[in-house]
Amino acid sequence: MAVTYNALDTHSRSERLRLGVVFPQLEIGNDPIVIRDYAQAAEALGYDHLLIYDHVLGANRETHSGLNGPYRHNDMFHEPFVLFGYLAGLTKTLELVTGILILPQRQTALVAKQAAEVDVLSGGRLRLGIGIGWNYVEYEALGEDFSNRGKRSEEQIEVMRALWTNELVTFNGRWHTITDAGINPLPVQRPIPIWFGGYDDRLLRRIGRMGDGWIIAGGGTAPSEPITSAMDKVRSYTQEAGRDPSMMGFEKVLGYGRSSVTELADAIPEWQSTGVTHLSLNTMNAGLATPSDHTEAIRKFKEASEE
Repeated sequence: MAVTYNALDTHSRSERLRLGVVFPQLEIGNDPIVIRDYAQAAEALGYDHLLIYDHVLGANRETHSGLNGPYRHNDMFHEPFVLFGYLAGLTKTLELVTGILILPQRQTALVAKQAAEVDVLSGGRLRLGIGIGWNYVEYEALGEDFSNRGKRSEEQIEVMRALWTNELVTFNGRWHTITDAGINPLPVQRPIPIWFGGYDDRLLRRIGRMGDGWIIAGGGTAPSEPITSAMDKVRSYTQEAGRDPSMMGFEKVLGYGRSSVTELADAIPEWQSTGVTHLSLNTMNAGLATPSDHTEAIRKFKEASEE
């Protein structure tokens, strides 16, 4: 069943481009004070949001075939909802973004509950970016089906939005059954914005029907034809679904270290001209030795963006 979501996230478009940072979870370590200091530094520097990646488990590539994703079992991933519960009380204005949460490997009602709790504790600062992932070993360990994850995610989104906007829900779908039940507390945002990550055309169509925005990873510092063409596809699919494409949000993740800070800052107007509404700076895998180096990198980029 093709589900169309009519309302678009009112936070996705603003008069200015919104700048964020990617939480350097692979390299920041596990000291809670260091994690606090990084998030508070990003907020103090004037960044609008903090974006975190997600994996529950890492699989050993030596014993599993076909794992083509970029991460291994020794890469550190802090759990997004727990981390955001911690940071909700330590920050005041920073939007908390999953970019992305691997939704189909999780129980839907539990994700709805956890997301609502973070939204409550943060005063309505959660943006839920979701995707379907690539690690079949992770799905197996969590007891979820890897083969139907794309279609199942559509029903998951429908269920979550129902739970976020209604005191009681009755739902009978292909994969979900809820009989006159609901979550409490409900989130501040009703519903919480849902953005998507990925490039497959099926995903772009899904964004057009159901999404509030698209988180774009990969690519170079400046806009390229494949990315701008894909953005045009999203707008076209949004219009086909009877929704307003001008309200669709687009977030581009930029890699620090691949270009100079000046080049990154100079690319901001170029991205904005394409219709990108949000930019995030990813400082991982850039040869930065300490958490302080990551903080210094985001400081330099913020200063360069304001020159």
